[in-house]
Amino acid sequence: MAAWWVVPVAYALDRMLGDPRWLPHPVVGMGKAIAALEAAVRRLVPPRRYRAAGVLLPLVVAGGSFALTWALLRLLAQVSPWLAAAVEAALIWTTIAAKGLREAGMDVAGHLLRGDLPAARRALGMIVGRDTAHLDAPEITRGAVETVAENIVDAVVSPLVFALLGGAPLAMAYRAVNTLDSMVGYKNDKYIDLGWASARLDDIANYLPARLTALLLYVAAWALRLDARGAWRMVRRDAAKHPSPNSGYPEAAVAGALGVRLGGENSYHGVVSFRAYMGDKTRELAPGDVAKTAKLMFWAANATVIAGTVAWIAIVGSWSLI
Repeated sequence: MAAWWVVPVAYALDRMLGDPRWLPHPVVGMGKAIAALEAAVRRLVPPRRYRAAGVLLPLVVAGGSFALTWALLRLLAQVSPWLAAAVEAALIWTTIAAKGLREAGMDVAGHLLRGDLPAARRALGMIVGRDTAHLDAPEITRGAVETVAENIVDAVVSPLVFALLGGAPLAMAYRAVNTLDSMVGYKNDKYIDLGWASARLDDIANYLPARLTALLLYVAAWALRLDARGAWRMVRRDAAKHPSPNSGYPEAAVAGALGVRLGGENSYHGVVSFRAYMGDKTRELAPGDVAKTAKLMFWAANATVIAGTVAWIAIVGSWSLI
């Protein structure tokens, strides 16, 4: 990484600007590369070899993202270290989605506060995979809170952690892994063999950041005068009940901090699925809980950037400061 200030600047850019529509986003390119590679594999590889071919996807896409980013920054560094650092900050910025995550959740909450359930259902449908056409206000709120809570890991803390560890190349590789999981990491007939490696790698990549996020949310709950003890207790009690090895940690922490219950029945394309409960139902969910979840997210993100930057400076040494 070029300088200690790269990650803080990248995070500040996300907080201020989010994901401007006019800015080309690397994830779009990753998505196109994944779709093209999947089509090529299905055309050239017999189905009985899909499991072996599944390893090819993360190797090519994540490995390629790392290599291309590293090569670009190395080339720019020959021109100017400051230029390389600025481009690195911009690339890391694209891997973080704190502002966009908050805005998506608050869009749902805003419609709920105005009493516009159809608009709230449509807004929720843009950010979740579950059916939303017949949800009532508490269930819409639950969907928004769960989505913001779950994505604190892969949209905020994980990219920040990988950026702090390995700069833009590692952050971009992580984003490629996450994109692969969202496109091919499904346990259905179409992707059970071709997407297994992508899904497993995403689980591995998020394993430590998810548990770090739970700790950060505990601290954030204490700072915001929410139920910090409840957050810690629910993580210990409920996090492992989630079907994902990682998503239960932020969801359980948020549920405990807010004193609400998440999880329950969801419908996907008309098929009802039950997800284990996270937290105790001490009260009904309210639209304001979306804003509280976003505040918890920002506190966790701020702590990650501050602590990570201080640790980076201490470990790398003052010789690297620009």
